[in-house]
Amino acid sequence: MARMNMIQALNSAMDVMLGKDPDVLVFGEDVGYFGGVFRATDGLQKKYGMTRCFDAPIAEGGIIAVAIGMGAHGLRPCVEIQFADYIYPGFDQIVSEAARLRYRSAGDFTAPITIRTPYGGGIFGGQTHSQSPEALFAHVAGLKTVIPSTPYDAKGLLISAIEDDDPVIFLEPKRIYNGPFDGHHDRPVSPWSQHPASEVPENYYSVPLGKAAVVREGNDLTLLAYGTMVHVGRAAAEESGIDAEVIDIRTLVPLDADTIIQSVMKTGRCVIVHEATRTAGFGGELAAIVQENCFYHLEAPIERVTGWDTPYPHAFEWHYFPGPARVIEAMRRAMKG
Repeated sequence: MARMNMIQALNSAMDVMLGKDPDVLVFGEDVGYFGGVFRATDGLQKKYGMTRCFDAPIAEGGIIAVAIGMGAHGLRPCVEIQFADYIYPGFDQIVSEAARLRYRSAGDFTAPITIRTPYGGGIFGGQTHSQSPEALFAHVAGLKTVIPSTPYDAKGLLISAIEDDDPVIFLEPKRIYNGPFDGHHDRPVSPWSQHPASEVPENYYSVPLGKAAVVREGNDLTLLAYGTMVHVGRAAAEESGIDAEVIDIRTLVPLDADTIIQSVMKTGRCVIVHEATRTAGFGGELAAIVQENCFYHLEAPIERVTGWDTPYPHAFEWHYFPGPARVIEAMRRAMKG
């Protein structure tokens, strides 16, 4: 079995689907000849031609609008928005058109489109290259929101997203494109090749949307995370000595609430970690679900560890980024509660 980093796994997913389904096509800014700013589409235009993988103008609204029209006429476009920070010019097309098309047409039309975009910080991208807008999309009925944390999941989830008949926002945590990151920025980078989840089948397989993964079993508390924060959460569990069960949400919508509820009922404590700003972040929704379903099982208040309610500060990257130290503090508060 091949070992891949997340970029290679994403590339493999698009390669497999372009070869499997003639209705699949890939386009976006610089994704054709150049292969994308992160090289996620490298080689696809050369292999499949300029009608299957091509460059688009710097016009996010136009990219998404064209994808919606293609999807309504039977194609399955997988488009790239170069950074999640630049998706806002296309937000109206996503919310008002793509998410509503099935409902407003009474099922006559759908928008089987996948919108890939790198998100999150940890790379000193500052306020315009580090945002985490997942909660904005999770709030919109008609959209599915997916965030992988490993190369294996990235490929399997992207294939499922492309095959889905409804629009999927596929957010890629760019800090872990080339290797898992436990939040210790002062330590050497670890490549994916040393991680078991870098073993990725080269052919077709899928990971179902709407199913979370228990990536570390434990009995003391439940830690909910997605994307880069899954690795930070696992590091915090190991370093704290607390027997935490770490759940990788994987798909925010549809959400696997059953796995979350079962875990919290078992442990009696819950810590939620995400990189996005705290106010109205997706962690608030997770906390509400836990409180509504596990109230009589909780031994302590639910804890949230998040980014701050500020733009992502370039000079204070590691004060904003929820690292293991902040997660461990929350875990210890939950244990004392």
